[in-house]
Amino acid sequence: MSGHSKWSKIKHQKGVDDVKRGNLFTKLTREIIIASREGGSNPGGNFRLRLAIQKARDSNMPLDNIDRAVKKGSGELEGGSLTEMVLEGYGPSGIAVMVNALSDNRNRTVQEVRSTFTRHGGSLGESGCVSWLFDSRGVINIKAENVDADELALTAIDAGAEDVQVESGIVEVYTRPEALEKVRATLEQKNVKIESSELQMVPKTLVKLDEKAAVQAMKLLDRLEEIDDIQNVYSNADIPDSVLASLQTS
Repeated sequence: MSGHSKWSKIKHQKGVDDVKRGNLFTKLTREIIIASREGGSNPGGNFRLRLAIQKARDSNMPLDNIDRAVKKGSGELEGGSLTEMVLEGYGPSGIAVMVNALSDNRNRTVQEVRSTFTRHGGSLGESGCVSWLFDSRGVINIKAENVDADELALTAIDAGAEDVQVESGIVEVYTRPEALEKVRATLEQKNVKIESSELQMVPKTLVKLDEKAAVQAMKLLDRLEEIDDIQNVYSNADIPDSVLASLQTS
């Protein structure tokens, strides 16, 4: 997982941008709806719904909003007609890109995604064309301030974590999907404040980009994120620090 922390840093910044754009709660609501619809409205027996609700709570989403989303997914309230899809393609310099979407109009979403790839030097591919380059992993983010990173790493690994990295003030703990809740619970028992925990598609290896290609890649990823129906965008792009710095200050 060496080098993945850069992409996690980008994802963290995009999370901040989601809040600024006011669409974070929309994404969280959709994830709760689909999780409730697919696995039932009882979080106790629905792993995906538990994670979705926890993420919503981490983001200070009101409990009433969470409850309504669960009821929409279970059919108790109207508004749960969403289709889940995974779209895959290639960006500048051949980087792999995976897009998770929840949409009430599949054709519209596919067309928007295809057009965005094309406009920014990429191409939408066939199902499965890049997914083999990623692994599903639990990712826990913790602010590094007032935390002994070495002690935290030992605690996390003892609880079942696979890797721990520190990047720009954030401690990132990586787990197998099924170990995510256990590792989070263990850290919380040690009074560790969790910023976020979720499942992500983590690239197995990264493709190093020069600055020009990196800027083009970031434009593609940003535009994909801005599409209303898109939940998550993942890439194996290795973005230079200079481009990451400009992302943070923009």
